[in-house]
This record gives sequence, C-alpha cells and structure tokens, in this order.
Amino acid sequence: MPTTGVQVIGFLVSITGWVGGVLVCAAPYWRVSAFVGDELVVSEVVWEGLWMTCLSQLGRIQCKVYDSALALSGSTQFCRVMVILSLLFGLFAMPLGVIGMKCTHCLEGVRDAKARLVRMAGGVFMVAGVAFFLPVFWTTFAVIRDFYDTNVPPPRKRELGPALYLGGGVACMMLAGGVLLYQGGSAPSGAPSKPFFGKGAGPAKDNHPTAVAEGKQDRAYV
Repeated sequence: MPTTGVQVIGFLVSITGWVGGVLVCAAPYWRVSAFVGDELVVSEVVWEGLWMTCLSQLGRIQCKVYDSALALSGSTQFCRVMVILSLLFGLFAMPLGVIGMKCTHCLEGVRDAKARLVRMAGGVFMVAGVAFFLPVFWTTFAVIRDFYDTNVPPPRKRELGPALYLGGGVACMMLAGGVLLYQGGSAPSGAPSKPFFGKGAGPAKDNHPTAVAEGKQDRAYV
C-alpha cells in the first residue's frame, strides 16, 4: 500500500479512537450495579462513571456530579488522570500528523522533517492508546475483584459497564492508528512520491550504453 494511504488510514483510525475516548470519558457507564441475590431492587439501576453517578428508576434517570474530587477513591482519581492525559496526548498528536502527512502542503520542501513529524505523531498516539488502556484495565480488574470478594456487601458489588468495552476498543484504535502512522513515516525518503515528467524524465535512458551509441552515430552522420 502506498505510504500516503497508510498515513491517511492511520490518522483516520487514530482520530476515530480519540473521539470515542472523549465519549467514553464523559459517559457514566463504567460500572453498573450488580444483581446479587435479593439485596437489590430490580427496578433500580445505579450507573457510575468518572465524573458522575446516575440512578435509573422506573424509566427515570437522575444523574449527579461527584461533590468532591478529593473524596473519591484513589482508583477513580488514577483513572481520571490517565484518561485526561491520553486525550491530551491525542490532541497534541493531531496537528503533528496533519503537518507531517504527504498529502498536505505543509513543509513541502523538507521531506525528512515531514517524515519525522509523522513518526512523532504515531508515537504519541501509541502512548495515548496505552494511557487510555490502563484505566480501563484497572477498572475492569477492580470490578471483577470486588464482585467475587466475599467481604464486599452485595449492594456495593458492581458489574462491567458498556463504557469499559468501548474503552478497550478505543485504546486499540489509537494504538493501531499510531502504528500505521509510524510505519507510514518510516518509508524510504529517497523514493519519489510522485511520477516525474518533463525534460529531466528518464535520466537512466540517456546514460544507457545503447542510447550513447545511437547518439554517437547521429553525430557521425551530421
């Protein structure tokens, strides 16, 4: 596949993953109340996210933002920091990718600089994907651990919310897009990206022994 196509696909995949990361960050669907025994009323469902908690009761949903960030658990604070860092990394990588891609007109005369910018954007997107995967993995681990812990009361047990599944896909998209961007910027810089037309086209033909001999014969007849 041409290098330009790899860069464009990698950039689009990374941007799609970043937009999905914004939605996952804001969604209050990271953890959902678990139905364990008879400890929980079926008509009430509690949803918990990084920024708010929601209560669904008889078709009505009421959401409330957490009162204090310092009162949250260390796990939630860690997830907040890592998700925000991931989104900031992606936001920083976007202009680098746009400037460095071959299909843009920025820094046209400096091919090596464009390739370096594309590789840098790919590396930053890969870091963003890893940073987003860490809070998703940690929350998943904590939910499963507490669910099977006999010391945790049944009303406090939680199950995996849909945002965790989507968050895993988002992290993989940013990571895969970063890899494609990096590979697209690692192509040999000596190869021309566009066909060359004009008087200078086909220099190898002029230096070919047959062409040299034909030129000598023409001069001899003249």
